[in-house]
Amino acid sequence: MGGIDVSGLPRRADGEPPSPVAVPHMREPAAGAGSRRDTAVLWFVNAVDGLGSQASGLVFPLLLLDLGNGPGTAGVFASAAAVAGVLLGPLVAVPADRGHRRAVMTASAVVAALAMAALAVACLGHPPLWALLGLALTERLCATAYEAAARGSLSRLAAADDMPRAVAGLQAGDQAALVAGPALGGVLFGVSRFLPFAVDAVTYAVAALGARALRGRLDGPAVSARPAAGARRPSGGTGDAPRRVFTGELRAGLVVVVRSPALRLVLLWSSVASGVLALLFYTAVFVLGDGSGGAVTGGVLAASGAAGLAGSLVAARVVRRLGARRSLVAATWLLLVPCAALSVAGGPWLWALSFSALCAVLPVVTVVLGAAAVLAAPPELQSRAGAVLAAGATMAAALAPACAAALVHWGGGRAAALACGAVLAVLAVHTQRCGAAVLRPPAPGDGRAAGAPAGGSAPGGRP
Repeated sequence: MGGIDVSGLPRRADGEPPSPVAVPHMREPAAGAGSRRDTAVLWFVNAVDGLGSQASGLVFPLLLLDLGNGPGTAGVFASAAAVAGVLLGPLVAVPADRGHRRAVMTASAVVAALAMAALAVACLGHPPLWALLGLALTERLCATAYEAAARGSLSRLAAADDMPRAVAGLQAGDQAALVAGPALGGVLFGVSRFLPFAVDAVTYAVAALGARALRGRLDGPAVSARPAAGARRPSGGTGDAPRRVFTGELRAGLVVVVRSPALRLVLLWSSVASGVLALLFYTAVFVLGDGSGGAVTGGVLAASGAAGLAGSLVAARVVRRLGARRSLVAATWLLLVPCAALSVAGGPWLWALSFSALCAVLPVVTVVLGAAAVLAAPPELQSRAGAVLAAGATMAAALAPACAAALVHWGGGRAAALACGAVLAVLAVHTQRCGAAVLRPPAPGDGRAAGAPAGGSAPGGRP
């Protein structure tokens, strides 16, 4: 599970030196916001759950292969689970935003824990393929439901001026799980096939307990009685009213993203960064794995994960010192340097150094835009807006393997690196042009929310 992700990409926050994050639709923190205890609990739960998910996620394909199934089975399952997650996320976001966030988080974590426990028990024997895939799909869908509901929790638990630190803590947990999880899963699988899944079941149980342990008010007042921002009022027969209201509430997440300059920038960044990271990841696998061996490829990717963790630990400090806009623009241009180095990389050492540099810079972008997304979305649309952002990043990452294969076949690793550099250069120009307007601090005496566009209505269509 995770926070506002971009699976490794930008999420971030803001904060001009003396002032809090400056983004559209700034609001007063909900009751209980700013609790250091609650954010610490959220960090712990996120890191522990991510560790278990990374461990079991690595070994499930190995389990299928170990039981005599072909690579195609694992590949088709992974694609189907990803598509199902994209479709399920917005559906779960509606009840979460209606005031059932804690209940959805708890229930989905409990069901996922039971599915992983059943999968662990099944591994003690020779279970049929349909049982393995059914239990694994149940866990993936529950993880999607948990993530969709959890996306609105940070805005209620952390104060606006503490958002960079809160987002950076989640990012650090994600990176730590990314580095340690696969290694842990491999070791546990070597001891016994059931152990990685048993450990993941325990981490889901920790997630369920963590959701109940949060003292802050995760659930705002139910909003089902009134149309959500961007939703149209139902017309026609009363029999169609519930369906039309639900459809309007689903559409409201997309509407608020389209209308908010900050959320549009986050959507663009998360989609591009997820695609670039995934493309370079598969490029490393294709280029380094062909001749250098899996150990070298694994070492390069492990080094990049460690660099991402290091970057996450200092990202909040960088943002507080430089401010949100300057941090975002500087990081955007800095990303071009490792891409240029990758275009001339001739061996694993330069690949490791360049890819690690890119992964070390990205957390700054993540912290800036992650906080911007939390603060820009209206409280009653947090999960639905997050589902739209996550869908964009997921779809971009899904296209990366095929693009990487085509680029490597056409021009090797150089072609892939140059393509990523060109895309990031265009994004850097766009970010520098619009970043000042989207992330500008409020002017003295300005009654509008920080970063709100001059004139017009606030995101979501409210005056």
